Formats: sequence, C-alpha cells, structure tokens
Amino acid sequence: MSEQIPQKLIKRINELAHKKKTVGLSKSEQAEQKSLRETYLALFRKSFRSDVEMMRVFNKAGQEVTPEKVRKIQKQKGLRDD
Repeated sequence: MSEQIPQKLIKRINELAHKKKTVGLSKSEQAEQKSLRETYLALFRKSFRSDVEMMRVFNKAGQEVTPEKVRKIQKQKGLRDD
C-alpha cells in the first residue's frame, strides 16, 4: 500500500506559498519551503512508484499486457508467481 503524504506537510507548504505571495519570506522560511517541497516530491515519487508497481494492465480481450519491467519488479517483491 502506498504511503500517504502528511496533511501537516501540505498545510505548511501552502502557508509558506501564501505568505510568499502576500508579504514575502525570510531566508530561513525560503530554506524551509525548499526543504518541504523536496520532502513532498520524494514522498510523492515513492507513492507513485509503489502504485505503478502494484498495477496489472489488461487489454480489451482480457489478456494481461503489464510491461515486462513492471512484471520483473512484481516478481522480485513476491507479488507474482508466474
């Protein structure tokens, strides 16, 4: 199951973005904003990768057409036995 991005993190990012648009940010707030954004992106990428790795793709005829690269990862993680 994919990891959720904490709402606290999103809330703080949005607070800093709003403050930047209205009154501006101090140097420490700019550094905090950069760090929070990097953390957000890392968590998003991890979650997205996990979602894609869990996915199985089928065509209209019902045949599995999951890409070989994804199948290999699923086998390594023990999610497939074929």
